[in-house]
Amino acid sequence: MDRFSGAGVRDQRRPFETDHDRILYSSYFQRLAGVTQIVRAGEEDIFHTRQQHTHKVAQIGRRLSQHLLRKCEERNIQCPQLDPEVVAAASLAHDLGHPPFGHKGEYTLNDLVQQAGEEGYEGNAQTFRIITKLAVRWNETDGLDLTRAVACGVLKYPWLRDAHNPNKSKKWSAYASEKDEFEWARKGQKEDVPSPEAALMDWADDIAYSVHDLEDFHRCNLIPWTKILNDQDEQLQIVHRTAKKWHGGPENAIEVLQEALAQLIEQLDLYQEILQQRYDGSRSVRVGLRQMTSALVGNFIQQTKLKWPMSIDVPPETERKVLLLKTMARDYIISNPSLAAQQKGQERILRELFQMIMNDTCWGDVGNRKVPNYLPPRLEYLIDLSESLARFVADCLSSLTEREISRLHSRLVGYEAGSVLDPIVR
Repeated sequence: MDRFSGAGVRDQRRPFETDHDRILYSSYFQRLAGVTQIVRAGEEDIFHTRQQHTHKVAQIGRRLSQHLLRKCEERNIQCPQLDPEVVAAASLAHDLGHPPFGHKGEYTLNDLVQQAGEEGYEGNAQTFRIITKLAVRWNETDGLDLTRAVACGVLKYPWLRDAHNPNKSKKWSAYASEKDEFEWARKGQKEDVPSPEAALMDWADDIAYSVHDLEDFHRCNLIPWTKILNDQDEQLQIVHRTAKKWHGGPENAIEVLQEALAQLIEQLDLYQEILQQRYDGSRSVRVGLRQMTSALVGNFIQQTKLKWPMSIDVPPETERKVLLLKTMARDYIISNPSLAAQQKGQERILRELFQMIMNDTCWGDVGNRKVPNYLPPRLEYLIDLSESLARFVADCLSSLTEREISRLHSRLVGYEAGSVLDPIVR
């Protein structure tokens, strides 16, 4: 179970279990409790934080891999390449690079870093940068020094950015600065194809997003189920919105999505009584909602199969149902004017802080750099790990929670005087 550093320290745990625990106890994982899933962290207890989402992804990823291994055992097929601990660990790590303020924060940082002449900011690439370089564990080794299997399992888009390739210019899993670590992690893998563990992590992420986020918004009575289940015009709009966002979708996307939506509605129709009444938190309503989400997740897991040689097979109609559920979870909330106003303010915070830190950082050769005196000591080490000033600023901002970044901005622009005894970021 080799690691990039070559270290071979062992204790009572298996190497993959050690990786899982290193991720779980890292400060970057702790930060996710203060980071948006879709709605701002701290908005209401009813909404997932990014950390709660991550725990559910890890749980679903583990169950997916256990289900596949049981199927192999039933057929007397040996499958040593698939380890549930690797999938769970990769799932725990998959969102470490997610910046404050959700995808709006990611798009904003990407724009700012590109304007500064760098390749951009991508949450998946930042995750790989964290586990291989930024996370703190030892003096002699950067990052968490994970095993090759887990590091590879995090690479859901297994390529470096290629600005000239439309399939590799918007989503990628490693910056050029981590090219050596990326090539080490991907050794022995088929080019541009995720490892089976990475594919399972990605599928678990899709399932958790589509089911559990939708559950959150149902509890807030924000999903118009009566229209979704009964109004053909509304159903057609859902299909068209999904087709528009479907990267690499087929020419007959509208037709196949209509078929998938009809099947999905047939499944949801079993819970129509629960879905069409206003959520009030009563016991009977909560029981019905739990039964629905459990049935959906269980069905998606059971539909997943292994193909030889070692690839994940999800039926196309199952993938389409998840795409449709993700559209419902996303679009009915993102179209909310209150959220749009909130995101506008969050973008302004990031842009103004980015420019302040850029202006106030003394940049030079390694050893001759100085961070602004208003940044906390826990971010100082990042300056000598960064290849450029813009990358340093992005590393700083993506290491903070939303509460920390909002309070730092308020202090620096004079909205909040605060106390000299309050460091804001600890």
